[in-house]
Amino acid sequence: MARFLILLEGPWATLIVRELLQGPLRFTEIKDRLPGISAHTLTNRLRRFEASGLVTRTAYPEIPPRVVYELTEVGEQLRTVLDAMNAWALSVPEVVDAD
Repeated sequence: MARFLILLEGPWATLIVRELLQGPLRFTEIKDRLPGISAHTLTNRLRRFEASGLVTRTAYPEIPPRVVYELTEVGEQLRTVLDAMNAWALSVPEVVDAD
């Protein structure tokens, strides 16, 4: 559990994985799908995911350069984890703010 939380710590980690579960994406596509994330945070997250073996980064020698991020087989295994988290969240009664 601790290793999982270290790999996916922070508010953006699971949201980035969620987007990449839909297929390979360019940096700007990920950023556009996550309003509020800074380029710095996204870059750091993707680098950590790459170093951990969750994501591959493919740079195409084109002008302008094209870089695509994609989940590895290990990263794809997070689909069941995130699906389970979503199912659990939907089963919990919604809290109504008393204010």
